[in-house]
Amino acid sequence: MLGGFSDERVTLPGGLGVRVRQAGEGPPVLLLHGYPQTHACWHAVAPRLVEAGFRVVAPDLRGYGGSDRPESAPDHAPYSKRAMAADQVALMDVLGHDRFAVAGHDRGGRVGHRLARDHPGRVSALSVLDIAPTEYMYRTAGATFATGYWHWFFLIQPAPLPERMIGGDPEGFVRGRIRDWSRGSAEAFQDAAMAEYVAAFDEGAVHATCEDYRASAGIDLDHDRADLGTRSQVPLQALWGTEGLVGRLYDVIAVWEEHFTHVEGHGLPCGHFLPEEAADGTAAALAGFFARHA
Repeated sequence: MLGGFSDERVTLPGGLGVRVRQAGEGPPVLLLHGYPQTHACWHAVAPRLVEAGFRVVAPDLRGYGGSDRPESAPDHAPYSKRAMAADQVALMDVLGHDRFAVAGHDRGGRVGHRLARDHPGRVSALSVLDIAPTEYMYRTAGATFATGYWHWFFLIQPAPLPERMIGGDPEGFVRGRIRDWSRGSAEAFQDAAMAEYVAAFDEGAVHATCEDYRASAGIDLDHDRADLGTRSQVPLQALWGTEGLVGRLYDVIAVWEEHFTHVEGHGLPCGHFLPEEAADGTAAALAGFFARHA
């Protein structure tokens, strides 16, 4: 996968090691993956963006894939979206990109949201894939949300409960979540991609990714609440799967308009994993949006 893309580890100031894939020439686009995946989720979209004239940068988030898994803290701040967003700014600094577009799926979208809030001068445009804002989703959570996204409440339980339960069959957990959230369309996922997700989901990643969710239910909410009542000027595109929970539960555009002044977007005929289930539509939407805001 991602033939023609470089594959390297970049050490950021402070010592965090990040695995990153890069290719292409033109305006830089930063692609951020979600849970329980790695940068490989972009394998069908990233080459299309290169063909469209962009420099594509696709890292593994801290705690995921081939990137380092720093020790956490009682408040889970090392896995806050603020910390993860700062990683991406530092990475783009090292790579020589002062201003760049961002596309984030799932957890990566939440990192992108925080990146646009904390570093608006660095982000030319932001596309969030199949999410609503974290604070809004927790604040409005009801039975449908809790049933469909039960993992939000499972993964935040104190360590080591979820870690030990997932550790009994981590491969089954990864494959099961992807199957369920994709509405069962397993044919959309390449064997090589699935193999990478499974291989990357070792004991350290299980704990780190639980810390990611624990941060979202705590310190991330503090950061999000501090922004309520203000709207970012960064242009935002929201894409979602019409067959997924986000598309069925929320008026996605209206929710994001509470947080950003310029919002556009649409649904795609798929479940949660847009970059793989609807690669053509996702790539076309990203290329068009980012070209207009390059």
